[in-house]
Amino acid sequence: MLVVLALVFGAIIGAAAHFALPLRSLRGVAVGPILGSILGTATWTALTWAGSAPAEPTIWLASIGVPLVLTPVAVVALSRLRQARDARTRTELGIA
Repeated sequence: MLVVLALVFGAIIGAAAHFALPLRSLRGVAVGPILGSILGTATWTALTWAGSAPAEPTIWLASIGVPLVLTPVAVVALSRLRQARDARTRTELGIA
């Protein structure tokens, strides 16, 4: 049941990343929170399967740290990919 906390922490981190990083108009508002939730929950699940107990601090640090590091990187990468694709499409259509 504590996996829900990892999900919530990931969603909060993802929402913060969405609003703190540039190019937010190029991505949906749910991308960051969903990505953070997935990363936090997947980390918690993997560590649980590996034998970590919820009372150990490593499972908590990893479940918060992984989304904290990877979510902003992924959000920036997705935004830049979208920006490049939009520019390419505008060029192909003769708009820009």
